[in-house]
Amino acid sequence: MTAQPSLVMFSIFVGITLVVTGWASGQSRTSRGFYTADRRIGGLQNGWAIAGDYVSAATFLGITGLVAFYGFDGFMYSVGWLVAYLAVLFLVAEPLRNTGKYTLADLMSFRLRGRGVRAIAALSTLTITLFYLIAQMVGVGALVNLLLPRFPDVVAITGVGVLMLVYVIFGGMLATTWVQIIKAGLLLVTSLALAVLAVRHFNFSLGTFFSAASSVSSSAGTSNLLEPGLLFHGPIGAWNLISLGLALVLGTAGLPHILMRFFTVPSAKAARTSVAWAMVLVGVFYLATSFMGLGAATLVGKDHIGRRMYAGQAIAYIARHPAQQTALDEQLRKKGYIVPTPDSNLAAPLLASQLGGSFLTAFVAAVAFATILAVVAGLTLTASSAFAHDIWFSLIRGGRGDETEHLFVARAAALTVGGLAIALSIALRGFNVAFLVGLAFAVAASANVPVILLALSWRRFSRLGAIAGMLAGLVSSLALIALSPVVMGDRALFPLENPGIISIPAGLIGAVVGTLLARDRESEAMFDQLQVRATTGLGAEV
Repeated sequence: MTAQPSLVMFSIFVGITLVVTGWASGQSRTSRGFYTADRRIGGLQNGWAIAGDYVSAATFLGITGLVAFYGFDGFMYSVGWLVAYLAVLFLVAEPLRNTGKYTLADLMSFRLRGRGVRAIAALSTLTITLFYLIAQMVGVGALVNLLLPRFPDVVAITGVGVLMLVYVIFGGMLATTWVQIIKAGLLLVTSLALAVLAVRHFNFSLGTFFSAASSVSSSAGTSNLLEPGLLFHGPIGAWNLISLGLALVLGTAGLPHILMRFFTVPSAKAARTSVAWAMVLVGVFYLATSFMGLGAATLVGKDHIGRRMYAGQAIAYIARHPAQQTALDEQLRKKGYIVPTPDSNLAAPLLASQLGGSFLTAFVAAVAFATILAVVAGLTLTASSAFAHDIWFSLIRGGRGDETEHLFVARAAALTVGGLAIALSIALRGFNVAFLVGLAFAVAASANVPVILLALSWRRFSRLGAIAGMLAGLVSSLALIALSPVVMGDRALFPLENPGIISIPAGLIGAVVGTLLARDRESEAMFDQLQVRATTGLGAEV
């Protein structure tokens, strides 16, 4: 049984992080401390925190499963997410650190003064973070159903939601940062251990390991996981790959919960350093998941990945007795059960069971839970800052209000967002919400990135252009995903699963057309001041 060891290990992680939260609570008594940890996070620490904030449980379980089922094509997801940090490093990290204060809207509003720009930027931030947050919370229920069949998913979702609120409300950014650092360390160690154990099974011979991956047998026949075309094939597959790549590469540069981390460092140099460290850590992780995926395909078998027994029996039994799967399926059918089909999300825990037994399986399950906990804490803090700082303090209160009011609103916003996420996640549990993560990246790439880049580089860019660009990207990405096969299945009106190839240009065109419709002399006059601060850091928050 893996449930009890998993809960024990997860409880140890929670205990450590609650101690960290207690320590951090004494240093989060101002809005600056709550949102940015007083800008005292070093480049190395922030790099680990970014990696912990970026790599979710969906990535840990999902990428391993995609590689196990589709080999090279699954690895392309990893490439997209890793290359994305080049865009973050070269385009937004330093300018954002120098011109912003607490939120993404600060960068836009520094030059594009006006209530409309900040309001739309805050709306975009709340949309992205809420979709991402719900997807992660629903993932808790899915993970419980897959790994701990007897544990109620409602209890798991509520428990994780309450813990995330404790981290955010009492510890603020400092506690969230250290939760993400601890989680990143656990995840990296776990991934590397599984990768090394998988290769050790082939006597550390990479030639033998890849040879086995090139001839994986399944009920569908023999497939070569090292060749492209298993997932992205045909004209639609090619366009899907291009659209997905655009969304992943550009979307990271517009994800509010990632960009918010650059406000926690003391200088632009530290911001660049943190991105460099994050690239290294994320790169090592994705390399490890590739070995894990190929190992799962060869050692567990594609036909047996994701199959689990009812009545709460351990998934380790299936991993070790694959020959009995057919007989077990027949017994379940006679009893009226619907026999589960292979599910790629279980590739990592089944590999752990095959290589290290119940202890390693329990450890992988605990790390997956810890991963969700760290990511949702960062998302909740981002949503809280968007409402409290951008909407309440800047728009409703006009910049007035003391620290007590600011902190109260920030914590109340976190409580509201967290409660809403818990309720929606419970309502949507069991529903296929994988598209929500893709939606978050698509909205970020379509609504935020064109406006950020034009605000930093085009003198004539105006407030109307910013509003038009963000709305065009937001609406087009939402509409196209609603019409895509992910939502409508065979009745889809839009053939691609990710709208990036259409919605990103739509956001850019909207921004350009909106700018050309009317001149904005005030925004043009602020261009030089923005350039000086973005490139030199003069006048930036310290």
